[in-house]
Amino acid sequence: MIQAFGLTSNPRKERPPAVDDVSFEARAGRITALLGASGAGKTTVLRLMLELQQGRGITHFRGRPLHRIAHPSREVGVLLGDVPGHPARTVRGHLRMLCAAAGVPVRRADEVLEAVGLVSLREERLGTLSRGMDRRLGLACALLADPHTLVLDDPADGLSTREGAWLYGMLRAHADQGGTVLFATSEPKGAARTADRVVTLEQGRLVADQEAAEFSRTRLRPRVAVRSPHAARLAVLLAQQARTSQLSVEIVREGGNRLSVYGGRCADIGETAFRHGIVVHQLADEVGDMGPGAGRARAGGPDDPKRADEGRVPVTREPSSSSGAPTDPTAEPRPPLDPEAHPDAPAPVTDTPSLSFGQPQLPDAEPDELVDASSTDRSRDASPAVAAPSRPSSPRPGRARTVRTLDALPPLPPPISVRPAPSPLRPLRYEIRRAAGIGTGLLTGVVTLAVSAVIAVVLARIGHTPQPRLLAAWPQELPLPPAALGAGLLGALAFGDEFRHPALAADRGTVPRRLGLLAAKLLVSSATALVLAVLTVGCDAEALYLVYGRELAQVPADWLPLGASWIGLVVGCAWAGVLAAGVFRSTTAGLAAVGAVPLLVVPVVHRLVNGPSVRTAAGLPARLRETLVPRWPFGGERYLEGAITVISQPVGGALTLSLTALLCAYLLTTLRSRLR
Repeated sequence: MIQAFGLTSNPRKERPPAVDDVSFEARAGRITALLGASGAGKTTVLRLMLELQQGRGITHFRGRPLHRIAHPSREVGVLLGDVPGHPARTVRGHLRMLCAAAGVPVRRADEVLEAVGLVSLREERLGTLSRGMDRRLGLACALLADPHTLVLDDPADGLSTREGAWLYGMLRAHADQGGTVLFATSEPKGAARTADRVVTLEQGRLVADQEAAEFSRTRLRPRVAVRSPHAARLAVLLAQQARTSQLSVEIVREGGNRLSVYGGRCADIGETAFRHGIVVHQLADEVGDMGPGAGRARAGGPDDPKRADEGRVPVTREPSSSSGAPTDPTAEPRPPLDPEAHPDAPAPVTDTPSLSFGQPQLPDAEPDELVDASSTDRSRDASPAVAAPSRPSSPRPGRARTVRTLDALPPLPPPISVRPAPSPLRPLRYEIRRAAGIGTGLLTGVVTLAVSAVIAVVLARIGHTPQPRLLAAWPQELPLPPAALGAGLLGALAFGDEFRHPALAADRGTVPRRLGLLAAKLLVSSATALVLAVLTVGCDAEALYLVYGRELAQVPADWLPLGASWIGLVVGCAWAGVLAAGVFRSTTAGLAAVGAVPLLVVPVVHRLVNGPSVRTAAGLPARLRETLVPRWPFGGERYLEGAITVISQPVGGALTLSLTALLCAYLLTTLRSRLR
């Protein structure tokens, strides 16, 4: 089950918080609907529950907060908005990639595809799916790890009646198997028809928490909205007329000068007001989909002077039954929140100033009361385990009312901080499926090989280019060869696509910055860059052999240090792209960092190396051989000497310096996010 306590968003500039002290429960085996008009705070409540937005409050999923759950995707399935996947990825490939992230067997992808009816579309691209198919895929992503709880934000938005019925049928099947389902919607009739319990929000505050049957009875009935400066007198007259005519009419005072008349007609109310000389400012039939209290929302925006103070807690009002006696608002009580789970859960404040033809309200009745919460000084203790003792209050006879005194106010709920997304449970498998799931890598490699071959042939025709640079297709005018640029682009895409199409952030909001994911991306990009470097030299040599013969395709004598330098350059560019894209969260920034190495860092390193100095590092290789007295097996000292030679070059030194700076920046940002 889900238990939400005191969810409150951070205040906005000169405006009240979007969500203010919302507490409710969603029980296992049942469907709970979070109902509210656009801007009522439904999405904010869900984001606070899932720790995707900063604020205050706490939410327990089967007794534990989300940050205390080791693998949140296995406990809570989330669908917020569209599926955050690459449009060129196939449906099946996307689910197989998420299987590696969630640590579930890959066959689970085919199982959920069959469950949601997408088997025939498993090879379709995400960018070609219709709205209904996208919703099905989103539900498949939420069900992939077989979670107990489903949290969905307006899942039927944009769907046809048939598709919406199918989706709600899937949610009902999940609830019948013992799962918990919570979804937000702005359709009152759909909520009453689908959910077992309806939690209603207005302007970020909880106004009703009812069973679906009670919600339909009290908040979905047709009514007549009446505004008059003499609302109290008109209410008495309408009640007397209904009692005389023996009609089942219920009159609810909505506060101020507004009445809601259930069971009446506009014509009868207008005639009654005309006969008694009562001025009427509004007289309109309403479907009643927002129930009593909707008039306050329509009265104006936050700056409407006729509205109640923003710092006050609104009173929950329930219309009375038509049997002659007012309905007790506690007839359908909310499920009691477990005090041991969270003792800070606030008590509801209710009031029922309703009328029926059996009990008319006198004109001098007390106006609607509001409990002023802005003038109270709450304790700043953020611990959820400490609660102030509550002082029971005795309600007045005839009025179901609970008022919290200053001593009974609990301390502020604990703060909600945005938690980082968990790293994939199988990062290497996830990264391989991510990189191989789209054709960008293959296309980039083909273009790189073709451009390198053309440049090598053109350079050989022009002449004055050394053979090593000829085989690498690296003219003097270019800061980097095409192979290095291609490897840098693939490395930048490794993290850049995560931020453009965050598959890992579907249920957590942010792309993870864990070292396991970084190591997997560096390893896969290294392998890709190595293959690209070898294929580039091979294709260039083959092109030179076909055009000019064997003379230009010969292997250089010092191929070992040249090969090490070439592979180090290409792999280093790929790593620079990965790290820069991870730090700056952009593919363009990653590619720019690759280009900045020869353009900005190399001149600086070259100036430092070739500048005036008292001593130089002459004879370093000879002294290195003397230092390594125990000879390494298979001539290992030669490879170490080649690596030092590569690093000592200006390009190698600049690349090493850039990689070190980017790695330190990545670790610093990762550590900062963890400390937050």
